[in-house]
Amino acid sequence: MARLDAWLWSVRLYKTRSMATAAVRGGHVRVDDKLPKASQEVVTGQVIRVRRDQDERIIEVRDPTLAKRVGAPVAQAAYLDRTPEKPPPIAEMTGRVGVRDRGTGRPTKRERRQLDRFLHGDQ
Repeated sequence: MARLDAWLWSVRLYKTRSMATAAVRGGHVRVDDKLPKASQEVVTGQVIRVRRDQDERIIEVRDPTLAKRVGAPVAQAAYLDRTPEKPPPIAEMTGRVGVRDRGTGRPTKRERRQLDRFLHGDQ
């Protein structure tokens, strides 16, 4: 079995072990809905919630023996990702408004006048 911070680092949820330790100490990681210590042992079947940048990942431990960083395929096999799918952003649901072709820059004065006439009618 491995320490929680070392396991989070070894399955590539954090880039460094010190980042994983800081996240556990900062309360960004929960094990079975409880605040753990970085030295807590990881056990098969535990549900770990990891918060990062307003996102939360929910993972279930399958292989708690990893203590060293491993390749991505092996790391992904060590846990089961139970994170629910995120809904699409609101902007994508309503459609894109006021989008110009990439690289065309800001509208010229002439284009702006044409746009105003189109939107507000001929005044």
